[in-house]
Amino acid sequence: MTAILALDQGTTSSRALVFDESGAQLAMAQRELRQIFPRPGWVEHDPVEIWESQLAVAVEALAAAGLGAAEVAAIGITNQRETVVVWERATGRPIANAIVWQDRRTEPDCERLRRAGLQGLFAERTGLTLDPYFSGTKLAWLLDHQPGARAAAAAGRLAFGTVDSWLIWNLTGGAHLTDATNASRTLLYGLESGDWDAELLGLLDIPPEVLPAIRPSAGIFGETVAGLLGAAIPIAGVAGDQQAALFGQACFSPGMAKTTYGTGAFLLLNSGRRPVRSAHGLLCSPAWRLAGGTDFALEGSVFVAGAAVQWLRDGLGLFRDAGEVEGLAASVPDSGGVVMVPAFTGLGAPYWAAGARGALLGLTRGTTAAHLARAALEGIAHQVADVLGAMAADVAGRGGLGELRVDGGAAGNDLLMQIQADLAGVPVVRPRVRETTALGAAFLAGLTVGVFRDLADVATRWRSERRFEPAAAGGWREEARGRWAQAVTAALQAPGG
Repeated sequence: MTAILALDQGTTSSRALVFDESGAQLAMAQRELRQIFPRPGWVEHDPVEIWESQLAVAVEALAAAGLGAAEVAAIGITNQRETVVVWERATGRPIANAIVWQDRRTEPDCERLRRAGLQGLFAERTGLTLDPYFSGTKLAWLLDHQPGARAAAAAGRLAFGTVDSWLIWNLTGGAHLTDATNASRTLLYGLESGDWDAELLGLLDIPPEVLPAIRPSAGIFGETVAGLLGAAIPIAGVAGDQQAALFGQACFSPGMAKTTYGTGAFLLLNSGRRPVRSAHGLLCSPAWRLAGGTDFALEGSVFVAGAAVQWLRDGLGLFRDAGEVEGLAASVPDSGGVVMVPAFTGLGAPYWAAGARGALLGLTRGTTAAHLARAALEGIAHQVADVLGAMAADVAGRGGLGELRVDGGAAGNDLLMQIQADLAGVPVVRPRVRETTALGAAFLAGLTVGVFRDLADVATRWRSERRFEPAAAGGWREEARGRWAQAVTAALQAPGG
């Protein structure tokens, strides 16, 4: 048997999964990650905790699979994107906590750049929008606010990385590398050049000495220090979590798309070998870089998906376990006219409205907890349908979306998946292996070391578990989408935004 170890370092936990050559999951280990909130809008992680928890679950997963390190062909890494770590090259010690992708502290810096008329330049070069979501302004903030950091960075004494780079550094004993997918989420990477962009570095005042070298997503990033896992194992695949999920869903042809439902929802559509500059509020990033070239993806980020269900549970106390939402929502035939826009942290794509606020419309004396539960599921699905509509507009004339492949925790909610198919008007397909983010990292690593021959061979490992066909009556979708549009307008105009 050939085994591949996938390290999946996420926002709320570090996980490790072991897969065999068929793509079957053999074992999994997970540890929660502490969330640090120093001020409102600030979100941090302890980089040492990230590393130590990731190493611990790797050891646990191998033990659970009954495997030694010598039996592992390769390691694949996938990670929360845009989160920033800066450390000393000499000691490997972080100079501060990691600034997490959710952190909003650099909004004033982004606004300054927007007012300087630089939004268009950044969008054209990077495929991104000027938003605190991305890594570049976070890195600049750390260099500005840690005493002596700028001088140390210019002298080459500091290293910057997203979480993949931080793990690679620790696993290999000092390799300073990243892949194209993670580099592309920094506001510092040129889509056309495939490398760090000197002009953008200058605009953010970031010295190139701190940056990692950029490698293909499938390639050798070094070997683990033998003492960590028991033997030296090649690190052979790296991708940011959403691109890894697209790869794990075998979306290898232009027009194929996936949605990952977690705290938020992330949609990626394979747009082929040329970057598509969105005219509808979407982002453009490399989907992956392989030996044969770079495939690109359009991406839309929905900030609140599963978090809407958590709010019903924790904020309103409608149920004790998030899994109960499906039964509660299914106990009524519809939402009773209630529409929920879960813009608790603003609206992401295609609106990019940081000031939007959540809206709950259509309440009557007959509204029940079940109607709210159903409205929450519909709110998640509507947001995804908005992004799919933007994607369809951006790639008009290239063929329609044939199906939407889904993964993540909420993909297990059958009612939500049916609502999604009905509102989006396309089939929704759930795979047998739902851990597609980790599976994508394993596929990339296996492709590098010859476990898989090529993309066609990888695609044979993907299997459908269930397909949800659109089944709503003729005018239902149009009526529901019309009510949703009105509710979004209310959320965009809400006081306090």
